[in-house]
Amino acid sequence: MTQVFAHPTDLIGQEGTKLGPTAWLAIEQDRVDGFAEVTGDHQWIHVDVARAKDGPFGGTIAHGYLTMSLVNYFLPQLIEVRGFAHAVNVGADRLRFLNPVKVGSRIRGVGEIVSVEEMKGGIQSVVRVTIEIEGQEKPACVLDTISRYFPE
Repeated sequence: MTQVFAHPTDLIGQEGTKLGPTAWLAIEQDRVDGFAEVTGDHQWIHVDVARAKDGPFGGTIAHGYLTMSLVNYFLPQLIEVRGFAHAVNVGADRLRFLNPVKVGSRIRGVGEIVSVEEMKGGIQSVVRVTIEIEGQEKPACVLDTISRYFPE
């Protein structure tokens, strides 16, 4: 369930708040192939199903950067901030790829508000998003997202 904050200032003092989990998302070969097409990364471990069967993972795996990019898919399912004139994605910190995502598996996002601070004209928050793999103890990816909200 999405955690909703009516105004950016409502984030203040919410450090440590857990977010999620989201619904599961299946990672299928067509998504991996599409990512390979738009990024030009056609490494066989991602796109050559026959060759990858004999590879180190027993099949194709999602690109690490595909997994990372899905943070953008999961984040609005974890947190919604309202009451701002505009918001900016400032960037990310602490990206770690911890476990490969095998094609055919399912992933989901969980989050935690790491920090919130007032800044000139707005509020900046850092939300740590962890992408879990169904049935795996070790997550696929962990990333701290940085967002700035400029209240109305």
